[in-house]
Amino acid sequence: MIGAPVWLPAIIIPRLVGLLNVVMKILLVEDSATLRHAMCQYIREAGHEPVVAHSGEEALQLLEDTPVDMIIMDVEMPGLDGFETTRLIREWLGGHWIPIIFLTGKSEDDSYREGIEAGGDDYLIKPISPIIIKAKIRAMARIAQMRDQLKQLNAELAALSQMDSLTQALNRRTFNEQAEHEWLLAKRHQSPTSVLMIDVDHFKPYNDHYGHPAGDECLKKVTQAMKSCLNRPADVLGRYGGEEFIALLPNTDSAGAKRVGQCIIETVRALQLEHKFSVVAPVVTVSVGGATCNYTTGHTLEDVIKGADRALYKAKNRGRDCYQEEDLTSHKTLLISARSANQMRQTVELLQDECNIVTADTSDECLEIAENVRPDLIIVDADAVFHNDNYLCRQLAQRRATSTIPLLILTDSDSPEHLLAASTVRPQTLAWLQKPFTRESLEAKVQSLLG
Repeated sequence: MIGAPVWLPAIIIPRLVGLLNVVMKILLVEDSATLRHAMCQYIREAGHEPVVAHSGEEALQLLEDTPVDMIIMDVEMPGLDGFETTRLIREWLGGHWIPIIFLTGKSEDDSYREGIEAGGDDYLIKPISPIIIKAKIRAMARIAQMRDQLKQLNAELAALSQMDSLTQALNRRTFNEQAEHEWLLAKRHQSPTSVLMIDVDHFKPYNDHYGHPAGDECLKKVTQAMKSCLNRPADVLGRYGGEEFIALLPNTDSAGAKRVGQCIIETVRALQLEHKFSVVAPVVTVSVGGATCNYTTGHTLEDVIKGADRALYKAKNRGRDCYQEEDLTSHKTLLISARSANQMRQTVELLQDECNIVTADTSDECLEIAENVRPDLIIVDADAVFHNDNYLCRQLAQRRATSTIPLLILTDSDSPEHLLAASTVRPQTLAWLQKPFTRESLEAKVQSLLG
């Protein structure tokens, strides 16, 4: 069996001009010198270029490195006959189709049926009329042209299904697929991988005041600015949500991710898109969070994305229009929510040197951050978690993204379990710490839950 066709990708690409308007390469497989001469003449008169093989074996060898558009195959040949040669060609080409016309002196029905079953597309009885063979070439070319056009349309539709229709960045599904592929390569080569999460600052006020058409134009221009900072073919940019984008940077360390993140910030600023309703700047800006995984062992792509999301929250909390990063090998991330400002401040002060801290003032904000950031631990006071008929506790337990996150409840009670009596729904990992507590007791409890 001959090897895989090295020229196959080239012949699969649809021609820019229909086959009827170009010179086709037509492979003529014929053992008779007289018929070869006559058929070559007919093919040239039809405006095409003949490529000649004297036998089935020679045709197979020739096809290994010579792309052709059509085959005219003699059936009665010594060695491999036309039917067996066609079967081998069809098997070799797989899903790619080239029209094949049989030439034979046999006119029996069984011979015609065998030719079609072998993979032939037309069947001509010798002697061949020049007018008929030229007409057959034109008919097969028309079929091939329509097939190529259909392939081109299917390829365009496939490409469109992968893109976000507004920004022409990858849609979320396709981004995830391509990012997983790059992550597997990174695991194989143990190369660093970085992820950037990008958010257009105060985009809702922009949309509200300038209108949705202007908002759409803004997102298009911001996307082009981001693409201009991603200069390598393997870099992947996707639209993750309304005004949120994500970029995967294979083989990129934290310094490289920071350079790309800063480039995106500066390039978007340089667009000078007016934004009178932003509290950050009089023009459109973006906030960027980056996370880098230097060694994939022990980590998943989701870990890196979550890290970039946490870094994005840091950038927003520090005034936006800036770049923040998170090292996956460093501190864990804690989400702290308390109805008491003093309780919040005390807890943050005790842990801020040991962990990355994200805070939430309300139950709804706590839920939103928990779903987006996926912290390693959530710390809430009893007033917050059991307020409004255990709302926060129940919601954390019922949502798939948050149900497995450990929950530490700070309480005044020395027997806090009774607080859950009214609710049978609770997170999978639940722990208590009685107030007042010391730094040592808080750190010990946190370490036990994180461990």
